[in-house]
Amino acid sequence: MSGTFEETLLSVWRQAMVEDLAAIVIEGCTWPVKQTPRRRLRQVDFQFDGKDIRGLEQNPDTKSRWAQQARAGKKVMQFLADSGYIAVW
Repeated sequence: MSGTFEETLLSVWRQAMVEDLAAIVIEGCTWPVKQTPRRRLRQVDFQFDGKDIRGLEQNPDTKSRWAQQARAGKKVMQFLADSGYIAVW
């Protein structure tokens, strides 16, 4: 799938959070979906356009509005790069 940055993030979110796959596929490359050691949150490290990006399932036990949505049953994933948080899906 060759797509825009937004399309790629949506695809990562869908594969990891909705389809609950053990690995995601982006443009023919496979990236494993792991779990964080303490909270067992889904995490996937991948590259887009040569940049390292991490998708991380929202921790429902924090005080953010995203955590509030996660507690309500929504599947929320934060995306991070070197500069910090870059998107939420």
